[in-house]
Amino acid sequence: MFLRNPLAWHKQYVEKVYDYPKSPASIIGSAGHVALQHFYSGLSKPAAVELGLEYIRRIADFEIDFGKAASDRAKKERRLAIEEDYQRAIGFYLARAPRYNVLGVEIASVAKVSGLPLPLKAVSDLVVESKSTKGAVDIIDHKFVESFTPRGSDKPLFILQALFNYYTVQAEFKKPVRYCFFQECKKTKNRDGSSQMRRHIIDFAAFSDEFELFHRLVKDATYELSRNRKYLPNPSDLFDGKNSLDIYRLELGSSFGEQGVDE
Repeated sequence: MFLRNPLAWHKQYVEKVYDYPKSPASIIGSAGHVALQHFYSGLSKPAAVELGLEYIRRIADFEIDFGKAASDRAKKERRLAIEEDYQRAIGFYLARAPRYNVLGVEIASVAKVSGLPLPLKAVSDLVVESKSTKGAVDIIDHKFVESFTPRGSDKPLFILQALFNYYTVQAEFKKPVRYCFFQECKKTKNRDGSSQMRRHIIDFAAFSDEFELFHRLVKDATYELSRNRKYLPNPSDLFDGKNSLDIYRLELGSSFGEQGVDE
């Protein structure tokens, strides 16, 4: 987020202002994570699905980006559609839920890494015993998507996320980390009847340049944070562009920039 939109990043992670409305897609994804967290902790499928529904129903209307749905009736219909989409998506996943020897669920941890000026923090959906390497662990990340990520080219965000989790899981479990699996579940039903699930594999044993690039990026980002700066908006940002421009219009970006790295 810092790389994409520094002003939006500063507002959320330094000023602690969390006023962005949630998109239906993000709500479905979060509810799916709630259900899978409880499923892999030992709860039955129906009970886990119900907890995901409860998560959705606890979200207030003002926290949801309803788009063009303005009337109370339209908002109610949109909420029902979100619930239906969630139930369909989690149903796809649980119909073919992968089985693991689970060591940890929703593991939040921090790692101090030699050569990096700041510690790394990450949350891992699942940490499991590696099926391929004795004594090692694998990381599992769940993603509910509109369409599958194309095969054959690792998504840069996958690589960055995997490396954050690599270091934090290694620090938490004191074991070698072999793979990171990104388990995608497509929310809309495939017309050809093909699988709703696709797995992307990050093989840390094959990484060398990626580790070097990651370290350089973290160091450079840390330097950018440490210097006095003005936080500028990114109007082209599809997620937070308009909001960041509104903040800048109110000249809040200047006051943010004067607070320095101690924040």
